[in-house]
Amino acid sequence: MQNRRQLLDFAITRHATDIHICAGAPVLFRIGRKLKPVTEEKLTSEKSKEICYELLNDEQIKTLEEHLDFDLMLAHNSARFRINVGFFNGTVGATIRVLAGEPKKPDELFLPETVKTLAQKEKGLILITGSTSQGKTTTMSALIDHINTTQKKHIVTIEDPIEYVHTNKKGIVRQREVGRDTNTFYAGLRAALRQDPDIIAIGEMRDYETIKIALTAAETGILVMSTLHVISIDKMIERLLSYAPEESENTIRFLLAETLQGVIHQELLPLTHGGQRVACEIMTMTTGAKNIIRRKGGYHLRTVIDTGKKFGMCTMSESVGNLLEAELIAPDTAKRILVNYS
Repeated sequence: MQNRRQLLDFAITRHATDIHICAGAPVLFRIGRKLKPVTEEKLTSEKSKEICYELLNDEQIKTLEEHLDFDLMLAHNSARFRINVGFFNGTVGATIRVLAGEPKKPDELFLPETVKTLAQKEKGLILITGSTSQGKTTTMSALIDHINTTQKKHIVTIEDPIEYVHTNKKGIVRQREVGRDTNTFYAGLRAALRQDPDIIAIGEMRDYETIKIALTAAETGILVMSTLHVISIDKMIERLLSYAPEESENTIRFLLAETLQGVIHQELLPLTHGGQRVACEIMTMTTGAKNIIRRKGGYHLRTVIDTGKKFGMCTMSESVGNLLEAELIAPDTAKRILVNYS
C-alpha cells in the first residue's frame, strides 16, 4: 500500500471498521473485534508520519502541529472515513473509522419493527444507547433516512462530525457540523428551535445544557433523537443525572418521564461468517416506566423490559439468543455479551 488511496481501498475490500497507523507497529485493520496486521514490516516514526500527513492538506497539517490533534471527514470511493490524527509519545499516528457512504435502511441493519414504529412518533425523545463503537450513529442515521423516505418532515441534525450525508427525499434534511456550521451542540440545538423543525437529531447528549434544552424541545411537540454513551438501559437515568446539578435532578426526571418515547440499546457483535450484526434491547414507555423514572432507581427498568413484550419491547437476551439459534454468532460471543444483562 504505497499511498492513501490504496490504503483506504484495501480497508473497504477487507470490510475493516477501523484502520490504525502507529509507529512501531504494522498497519492494523480492525475486522470484527480483532486487530489484524496488513503490512509485514512495522512502521517507523517517519513512515507513520508520512502516511498520516498524506491524509491532510497543508492547512490541516499546520493545525495539527499547533493543537497536536486533528479530526476530519474524508470521502473516497463511495465510502466516508472519520479520521483522528494525533501525537503519541512524540510520533504522529492516526485512527480511521470506515463508514458507509450512504445511510443504511432499518431492514439492512435487521432492526426490530418497533424501531420503525418509534420513528413514526410526532413528538418526544428517542434515545439510542450503547458503549463506544456499537453502531449508535448508524442506527440514528437509518431512522433519519426512514423518516426522510416515508414522511414530509423537516429534519435538522447537529453532529460532530457529520458521518452520513443525507439527500432530500419526501422530507428535507439539513445537517450542521459542530465546529463548522455551529459552535457547539447547545448553540446548534438552540438555533434549531427557530428553524421550524419537525425533528431534531443530536449526535450526542454530552452536557447538562444540551440535555435540558433537548428535553424541553421534546416536551413542546418536536421529535428529538440522540445517542447516549451508557452500558445498559438501566444505567440511562444515572448517566443523564450525572451531567445535571443536584438541585436539577427532579426536573430532569420529570422531563424524561414525560417526553421519553423509547430507548434502543445496542451491542455490535461479530458474526461467525464475517461482518457484524446489531443485537438490541428496546424499551418503550409505559406507565410503569414513567413512574420508575420519576421516583426509583433505574435498575427497576430491567423488570419493565423483561415483561414488556406486548408493548414492543425486547430484551438483549432474546436478541442475542435469536442470533445464536440461527448460528450467526458463536456461543462465546453470546456469553461475553449476556454477562452484563443478567
